[in-house]
Amino acid sequence: MAGRENRFRIMGREISAIVFEGSHPKSWVEEMMVKVRQAALLDNLEKMQQISFLEGVYLHTNRPELVDPAERLGARVFLNYKALEDFHFGRELQDAIQQHNLKRVICLNGAGSPLITVEELNMICHKLLSREQFVYTNNTQSVDIIAFTVPEQIDIVELPAKDNSLAMALRDQLNLEMELMPHTLGLLFDIDTPSDLIVLKEGPFAGPRTQEALDSLHLDGSKLVSAKAVLKDEYEDIALIGRVGAPVIERLNALLKLRLRVFSEERGMKSLGRIEAKEVISLLGLLLDHAGLEQFFQYLAQVARCVFIDSRVLMYHYQHEFSDRERFLSDLGKWNEIEDPWLRKFTRLAEACPVPVILGGHSLVSGSLWALTCELAPDHG
Repeated sequence: MAGRENRFRIMGREISAIVFEGSHPKSWVEEMMVKVRQAALLDNLEKMQQISFLEGVYLHTNRPELVDPAERLGARVFLNYKALEDFHFGRELQDAIQQHNLKRVICLNGAGSPLITVEELNMICHKLLSREQFVYTNNTQSVDIIAFTVPEQIDIVELPAKDNSLAMALRDQLNLEMELMPHTLGLLFDIDTPSDLIVLKEGPFAGPRTQEALDSLHLDGSKLVSAKAVLKDEYEDIALIGRVGAPVIERLNALLKLRLRVFSEERGMKSLGRIEAKEVISLLGLLLDHAGLEQFFQYLAQVARCVFIDSRVLMYHYQHEFSDRERFLSDLGKWNEIEDPWLRKFTRLAEACPVPVILGGHSLVSGSLWALTCELAPDHG
């Protein structure tokens, strides 16, 4: 194996990892997210130390507290203090590729794929070394981790301002052949909302630094515990609402004895620019206009024993521009701290619903549900 790795290096096929971790928290709930994200990042850097294929790991961040621990784990750290509104992911990626003269890249955000394994990292490296003009991603429309060969024209195209649609840009603008990574817990789970923190805290999968950070937080997992009891029961009705993908539906049906009621809509609303164009439209939202929030949650309790809602679809349907603080407070059920009247009422009624209603973002109905299946059916993780 060592001889093969050295051969690739001689041929100029070095692989490097770029990690972007930036945050501008403005509230206690955002600070909580940052704390866990940073712990997960350090856990991942420790895994990367074990990957002999990696010639370099570059961390670009605006958080000075990460410099010393990241450097101790072998990363080269570059501080960038740009304001959030001035940060353009595509241009920063292009600059990093040019600055470090990179040829083959694994790119992820600070909390991207926090449960990835050393074996999966090695698998990604093998795949990247074996192909040319190639992009390998865990999700076409919502990238968490991506690996690609750097084309010569990388600097002459406009890459996206956010990382969600990077895979499509590399495929469509630079003609790289795209392949999807396998669906596994390590390659699907992402820390995107407080709901993901609760799933991680209540499960067995977090790395040591991540678990320590989670244990220091006062997260109420009782509603999730109730939902897991329903999932473990036999042939109960489970409602999934939002950007629900086919792989999660298939896995739930295969591993758990349940009846799914799925309403999936607006997948790809970020990467396809539908949010910015204010084109998001939800059939559920239209029905809410007629039934009202009170009746909606009464109906949910009649048709399901527990509910998982990607609430961002509804938020953008109503064209609400909620801050991270408001959205995260809603995920935690902290309705009494929410200022917006609609979101306050929505969250209050979700908390009062007779069945457990878990609120979150896309990651809730993708990686977090996948994590729950791994926990409840451990032989199929």
